[in-house]
Amino acid sequence: MLLASFRPHSVDALAASGTSTLARVAHVFFPVPALLVVLPLIWLFFRKTWRELDIEAHEHRGRMLELGLTDLRPFIALPLCAVILTMQDYYGGRFFFEEVIRPFLTDYELTHPGAFKLAKYDELYGFAWWVTARVLGYVVVPFVVWKIAFRQDSLLDFGLRTRGFFKHAWIYGLFLLVVLPAMWIVSRQPDFGNYYPFYKLSSRSWCDFLLWEAMYIAQFFALEVFFRGFWLRSLSRSFGSGAIFAMAVPYCMIHFGKPYLEANGAIVAGIALGSLSMKTKSIYQGFLVHVTVAVLMDWLALSHRHALPTQFWAPG
Repeated sequence: MLLASFRPHSVDALAASGTSTLARVAHVFFPVPALLVVLPLIWLFFRKTWRELDIEAHEHRGRMLELGLTDLRPFIALPLCAVILTMQDYYGGRFFFEEVIRPFLTDYELTHPGAFKLAKYDELYGFAWWVTARVLGYVVVPFVVWKIAFRQDSLLDFGLRTRGFFKHAWIYGLFLLVVLPAMWIVSRQPDFGNYYPFYKLSSRSWCDFLLWEAMYIAQFFALEVFFRGFWLRSLSRSFGSGAIFAMAVPYCMIHFGKPYLEANGAIVAGIALGSLSMKTKSIYQGFLVHVTVAVLMDWLALSHRHALPTQFWAPG
């Protein structure tokens, strides 16, 4: 994957920082009591939404049985999602960029001097491929396949409708009240400051920082469309609220290699943001939560090591 070379191992980072054995043990097991506290709160907040989804799925399965039909939605959606995630891992990252795309850009720049400025923005071009692969894999491919398979379904129903957005805007603020203190705790971890931002030259200039954040935000939109839009709405009629918990598993797994507490936090985030999406019938509140946290984490990481940009344009 593109970020593989930038992924520190949390245990190694803790050991290198001189953290005591007791602190390491507490670090490892902290997510367990945290989940025991947070998950019941999520159940209290979203139990009505989960029940509505289960009733809808029960009625859908009943109709399919009465008509003697096979529900093809899981048959198409789950293998498709598995193929997409596999292709993202093998072809949407740094290795594919270095082996296939970068040689092409290098040859093109030799005949068109200055066209890409690879020497200056090489790392940023690698992330541009990462973002492009996410948009194609998370949005374009599943939407095209689904529309071919189920022509009667509207793609806007995959959480893209804006109606009722302001009605549920207060939930966005509530989530931030919960998430921001947790993020502040995570930002103090020894493996946090060296991990973010992914684009290590973000501190070189505000131009670098803003270009990176624009791509980062586009990637998050594609991610929300895939996990909280396509995945949930393609399967909720078949699985009910179970679609949310099924989605939370691969969503947690794509965080493997990130700081340990963040990877565990993805379990809660997957369930909470998935439930929020189904409650509001929109991905936008969850997208805003995700983007706010992500951009702020980059900012905090740079700020903690006193590396915020001091000029707008990159030198040279």
